[in-house]
Amino acid sequence: MKEKLSRELARKIILTAQLLDGKTTLPEGKPGVETAIKQLGYIQIDPLQVVQRTHHHVLWTRVPGYQPEMINELLSTDRRVFEYWGHANSYLPIKNYRYFLPKMCNFENPKSVWARQILERCGDKLEPVLERIRSQGAMTSAEFPANDPSDKTERDAIKYAFEYLFWRGDVMISQRKNFIKVYDLTERILPDHIDTSYPTDEELGQFFVRSALRALGIASEKEIRLFMQPESARDSHFFATAKKVISQVLKNLIEKGEVVSIIIDCENNTQYFGFSENLKKTALPADSELHNHLLSPFDNLIIRRERVKLLFNFDYTMECYVPASKRKYGYYVMPILWGTELVGRFDPKADRKNNTLVINNLVFEPGFNNFEDFLPALAAKLWDLARFNDCEKIELKKSSPEKIKIDIEFVLNAKKP
Repeated sequence: MKEKLSRELARKIILTAQLLDGKTTLPEGKPGVETAIKQLGYIQIDPLQVVQRTHHHVLWTRVPGYQPEMINELLSTDRRVFEYWGHANSYLPIKNYRYFLPKMCNFENPKSVWARQILERCGDKLEPVLERIRSQGAMTSAEFPANDPSDKTERDAIKYAFEYLFWRGDVMISQRKNFIKVYDLTERILPDHIDTSYPTDEELGQFFVRSALRALGIASEKEIRLFMQPESARDSHFFATAKKVISQVLKNLIEKGEVVSIIIDCENNTQYFGFSENLKKTALPADSELHNHLLSPFDNLIIRRERVKLLFNFDYTMECYVPASKRKYGYYVMPILWGTELVGRFDPKADRKNNTLVINNLVFEPGFNNFEDFLPALAAKLWDLARFNDCEKIELKKSSPEKIKIDIEFVLNAKKP
């Protein structure tokens, strides 16, 4: 028997799981950061710094009092998180380390053309790099001496060697200095209490299903399978095992009553799954406060664009990868969440030289017109974002509909701290 949910209730369950319902209270500081990463499963790391980098922004959105140094302390000092490939390069709970051993083993004797090509470029550097780290301690790839420092091919090979050893699990990221990776031997970083036994297929399946449903709230089997790995990994044992085992794990959990099968009324063909406990405790109070969040382009809620389009009726593209002449909304467009609706998007840039958060474009979804209630909440959140980016001013260049630009500027001035 399948549980039938409205799209509104499905969104509520999803937002609660994603820590975006406005009711879930996390501890302040590093305990809150650790709790958030455990709940979400991973936090994607991204180098773009148009505003604060994605991993900082995702945590700032959810954790009271978040500051960028907290995640590096959890990585480098507390050893409560580690870096590896989740959905992409990510911060992950260190207690989950063993579930990534199959991915690491893929690089022992790689089958993918891409991995073999990388290995051909850097294979002769692996042992020299490993030996130097072993004898001299943690280092960046730039600190490893090249025979010919002017030879770009050799420098690239050295850089790939460090990364390949990281992918293979020989080394880990000890810390980041100005976002640059510092590598050290895994045996010197991984705490002794961490379980490093190789997971069985059943354990992998349980990990996939429970991690995805905990973080996503509601998910299809495909979404569970892709939760912490890209489709490009489909030739790996890690991916193949997931595809093979997940169906059986779901069946077992449904038989136990722990998971229920779900149909959402906006979509009749896809079978979704969710923890039965989450469905029982989630409600939609009529007088609930609408909370406002400004989401990174790589936020966990919106990283699967097809899912967002279907369940939130929001068509979103990360346009920094689109040629400038073909961009519709801007370079680094961020969705705006209000309550259970994605009501708009904006294209910000932190002009740090002039201490100004520049909003190049602010666009509301067609049909949205509740500006009287929403604009004060948006203005307050934009000022929070400005402060998080060390900006003292906000400049709005363009809005759509254009006629409300004056209203937005008025409210921004009224809400200025």
